Amino acid sequence: MPKIKTSWIVIGVLVIIVIWAWSGYNGLVASDEKVASQWANVESVYQRRLDLIPNIVNTVKGSAAQDEKIFTALAEARSKYAGSTSIDAKAAAAGEVESAIARLLVIVENYPELKSQESFQALIAELEGTENRISVERMRYNEAVRAYNTLIRKVPRNIIANLFGFGRHDLFEAAEGADEAPVVDFAE
Repeated sequence: MPKIKTSWIVIGVLVIIVIWAWSGYNGLVASDEKVASQWANVESVYQRRLDLIPNIVNTVKGSAAQDEKIFTALAEARSKYAGSTSIDAKAAAAGEVESAIARLLVIVENYPELKSQESFQALIAELEGTENRISVERMRYNEAVRAYNTLIRKVPRNIIANLFGFGRHDLFEAAEGADEAPVVDFAE
């Protein structure tokens, strides 16, 4: 009889370990998918911004034809974003787009007739709303990454994370130099 009791105890412990591992693995998968989903939300609002840029550029081009450099910079930044494959590369390219947009908006200040156009004002309002959405989605992405990274580092889930190759995700960080206002020199 004692052997039978021991066998049931061992089987019970094994079942508990399997259920724990299964549950831990599924929790890690769910958290990893949340991070991926939040990044997709960030990319979605980035795409919205990229879609607005040609309309803004075309509106501004009519009034500010001599400021061709900024249009080229915007086009290059959009292309760089579209060609980026990693989160870090996309974040850096998004920073370049933001910088080019900031320079464009500084140039627009020199054209009061442009600022008074209804279509331009509507596009700028859409852009501002999109920038706010980007900020919110970046914050949500970072929250999901923080929760996931915490989850894979805590004992005992870190055992399952290491066993099945769940690695850390990088937080979205501002591009280098984003803390400085862009310099626009009209003398060039």
